Amino acid sequence: MTNLKVRQIGNSLGVVLPKEALSRLNVADGDVLYLTEAPDGSMRITPFDPAFDAQMKAAREGMSKYRNTLRELAK
Repeated sequence: MTNLKVRQIGNSLGVVLPKEALSRLNVADGDVLYLTEAPDGSMRITPFDPAFDAQMKAAREGMSKYRNTLRELAK
């Protein structure tokens, strides 16, 4: 477990992530992180966009439903 200290940054509050956390998240300066709420009420920081995951799920369902049509179009 890593302790993070909340600090004032301009008119906002923020936390500074240590190098180890940035390395593990595979993010660098300028990357976007997402704060999501888990079903158990905890909060998670992730570099993966949850909206993109929902879009990919819909795309996979569509590709599965129209597999034969897409196969014919690919010929």
